[in-house]
Amino acid sequence: MSEIEKNLQSLNEVIVGSSSPAVAKLLARLKRDGRVVRLAPRLYSTNQADSPENIVRRNLWTIVGKLWPGARLSYRTAFEYAPHDGHVFLGYKYTRKVALPGLTIHFISTPESLPSDYPFMEGLGVSSHARAVLENLEPDRTQGGVEKCLPTEVIEERLEAEFAAGGEAALNKLRDEARAVAAATGMEYAFARLDKMVGALLSTRPADVLKSSVALARAAGEPFDSHRIELFGKLLEHLAGKEFPECHDENVSDDDYATFAFFESYFSNYIEGTVFELDEARRIVETGVAIPTRDADSHDILGTYAIASNRREMCRRAATADEFLDILRSRHRVVMSGRPSCAPGLFKTRDNRAGNTHFVSFDRVRGTLKRGFDMSRSIRHPFARAVFIMFLTSEVHPFADGNGRISRLMMNAELTAAGQTKIIVPTVFRPDYIGALRRLSRDGDPEVLVAAMARLWEFGRWLSFGDFETIKNRLEKSGAFSDDDGVILRFGN
Repeated sequence: MSEIEKNLQSLNEVIVGSSSPAVAKLLARLKRDGRVVRLAPRLYSTNQADSPENIVRRNLWTIVGKLWPGARLSYRTAFEYAPHDGHVFLGYKYTRKVALPGLTIHFISTPESLPSDYPFMEGLGVSSHARAVLENLEPDRTQGGVEKCLPTEVIEERLEAEFAAGGEAALNKLRDEARAVAAATGMEYAFARLDKMVGALLSTRPADVLKSSVALARAAGEPFDSHRIELFGKLLEHLAGKEFPECHDENVSDDDYATFAFFESYFSNYIEGTVFELDEARRIVETGVAIPTRDADSHDILGTYAIASNRREMCRRAATADEFLDILRSRHRVVMSGRPSCAPGLFKTRDNRAGNTHFVSFDRVRGTLKRGFDMSRSIRHPFARAVFIMFLTSEVHPFADGNGRISRLMMNAELTAAGQTKIIVPTVFRPDYIGALRRLSRDGDPEVLVAAMARLWEFGRWLSFGDFETIKNRLEKSGAFSDDDGVILRFGN
């Protein structure tokens, strides 16, 4: 049984011919009988329903491996493992351009594969990481009028990411490997560029060789998370397209403000898992004395209330990014004073996560917070600014613990400073609140979060103002204390 007949029996979607007259005759007969369709020279398919473009795309590496065994994914294809705008770049024994349905393959004559290159599939290889970096830094950046190299900024960002993941050792290892590849392939020019980039990222050479803002920030000692900056940009754009009302704070007296702050602190801790009965929490706040068996939890309540009830502190706003970082740390120092193991007032020194969400890495906290704060300075409406600052703080997660409480305090400080009603996130609304944060964090959709926070802002206005029992009764009426999934937040006349 011939190879082609085996392919037919196994229902392989693509069949590659050969120069054999017998094979050519068999394929011609199969085509005449309607059992295969011709896609390109020496290339046939048993699939007569789908378009040739789709068939070629999903069988790309099988086709290339059978027609051009020994080829190597090179240049940008060695990073992307997929066509770029319909173009694929392969290192091979000659330079040629081949058209297939829906894409063009560019073969580029390069030195043969090195022991450090990687095996791929179907008899193909892939340039090693060091070789791929050098290929993408070559002076001749096009092939047949098409960009065969990734933009320099992208290479710089990849180098910065390696630095973030593996430190100086990772970049030095890459540079050593690239030096050996350059000697074997003649890519000395590309290596010289790489050497300068690595030196700039390690702060041992001038940074003026760098173009990427991410790489420049790393060289300056304040790297940032570019994905999060993009996320903040989506929130900023959404907020800029909305009109929000004014909700002036009716808690004018110090007593009313302090009462509201108690419930703000109670719920902010409750949704983080610091759970007390309402009367227990009230007794802790009124006496300033911790429950002996729950000292740390009691101080969570006391610390949060100490900030939330201090109108002067809550009116303090940052004018610069550095001041923003100082305010974050000083409030965290108070809130987490009862948990010295959580490094109160200090940014995290290890990465943290919640479920499948990985927050900003510890070495990018300062840079990401600063850039996010600078973005917030263009926001004029207090509510929009408050939501942005809350999400910025929550998404960066700059501390080992206490990030949720700090993010909500920062939000309400923006509102208090503008004379606006503060926001309480009651227990019953916790799933909606967390879900809205995740929707933006994971899916890049800010609409749900802004709508959720707007509803809570209306709730805060409805809740204000009054003494302890008045607000407690309103909260009970609204279902705010419930942790039953079947209960929804109800308020209004």
